[in-house]
Amino acid sequence: MEIKDFESRMEKSLANLSEEYVSIRAGRANPHILDKITVDYYGTQSPLQSVANISVPEARVIQIQPWESSLIKEIEKAIMCSDIGLTPSNDGKIIRLVFPELTEERRKELAKDVKKRAENSKVAVRNIRRDANDSIKKEQKATEISEDEAKQLEDKIQKLTDKYVGLIDKTMEEKTNEIMTV
Repeated sequence: MEIKDFESRMEKSLANLSEEYVSIRAGRANPHILDKITVDYYGTQSPLQSVANISVPEARVIQIQPWESSLIKEIEKAIMCSDIGLTPSNDGKIIRLVFPELTEERRKELAKDVKKRAENSKVAVRNIRRDANDSIKKEQKATEISEDEAKQLEDKIQKLTDKYVGLIDKTMEEKTNEIMTV
């Protein structure tokens, strides 16, 4: 049995959580909230980053400058259809997304969402631990490993689980602080 396999699965759970957190708006402009948006570019769905220059000129403004001005309507349509909750405005050449200041109530909602996503990641890590322990028991039953070896492997798996649950908590705390900071 390879512990590295289970560790890499736990690492993926943490990476997935970090990716999810990037899409949560914290009142400041973060160009990564546009990562999942695709635009119809001559009949092909293309990532927004590949058809426009995206910049953050101010703390609460994202500026999108399409390579071709004919794409402005398509980009606006894609943003409106997405779940980011921002209304684009344009001056004929550049699209601007202005992030409104978050209300206290909205900050609390986002903090709850952050916590819920962290809990889901912890559940995923614990499921990986369960899978690892099941595979250790199978190997022990098949007498491929001794009882002592099984105990050592279970301890290693538990330490890995504790490590990743701690990292998830730390990530959650950082994101919550970012959201709650006015």
